[in-house]
Amino acid sequence: MQTDKASTTQYLELSEGRIAFDDTHTAGPLVICVPGLGDVRAVYRFLVPVLRAAGYRVVTMDLRGHGESSTGWSDYRDTTIGNDVLALVRHLNAGPAILMGNSYGGAAVTYAAAMAPDSVAGLVLLDAFVHDLPQTLMQRLAIWAVARLGAGAWTSYYKSLYVSKQPPDMDTYLAALKANLRERGRFAATRAMMYGSHATVEAHLDQVKAPTLIVMGSKDPDFPDPAGEARFTAEKLSGAASTNIQMIEGAGHYPYAEMPERVQAVLLPFLQEIKEKSRHDA
Repeated sequence: MQTDKASTTQYLELSEGRIAFDDTHTAGPLVICVPGLGDVRAVYRFLVPVLRAAGYRVVTMDLRGHGESSTGWSDYRDTTIGNDVLALVRHLNAGPAILMGNSYGGAAVTYAAAMAPDSVAGLVLLDAFVHDLPQTLMQRLAIWAVARLGAGAWTSYYKSLYVSKQPPDMDTYLAALKANLRERGRFAATRAMMYGSHATVEAHLDQVKAPTLIVMGSKDPDFPDPAGEARFTAEKLSGAASTNIQMIEGAGHYPYAEMPERVQAVLLPFLQEIKEKSRHDA
């Protein structure tokens, strides 16, 4: 699954395996997009052409064990994935980069921004998990059931996270996602992430320096209080140059695919501010 039919998958070789990514190779500031667990880089398929047309070099990556990245990694923590992101920034040698992450990927890019502030020009958090939420017994049972039942159960749950409307290609996307997750070793990666903790990321939130845009679907079922979660994140990012919260009314966990035009409307001005600041500083 790729973000653009014209693109060709590239790979970042690391000590335990390789990370798959797409690169528009266009001139402009570098934006790296990171998906959440159980998903692939093609989830950014509606944002990539818009960002490219607006003058950005857009790179979308698969998490380790997902998509076209290799399987069999010993570690699937959000902090380790954050280090994968930083390795990609160094590999591309076009930073500092604007990092964009959804859900589990949001935790990863937050950690990356905290660990290497000079490598990160801006941070976009899309319904990101940056700390451990308390879970009810029913939620724990649901996670256990999905983890046990595998790709089919996950994709059914995934579909439910689009609460207002689904993309026109949703059936095709889900079929490809399910097929990918059924490949050997892929759902094992997703399962490991389901039981991961974000405690280390939370402990480093105040070390983030980059200006940050927090985008949250107002009806995201993964959070008991999406607006409250956005405020919590903004308050914890006390060291960030700036924080901006944008609630996408009526959207679920994937607002940039569910309501792409509304996300683009708040994302592009934020990216433009970073671009102008970079020109001024230069």
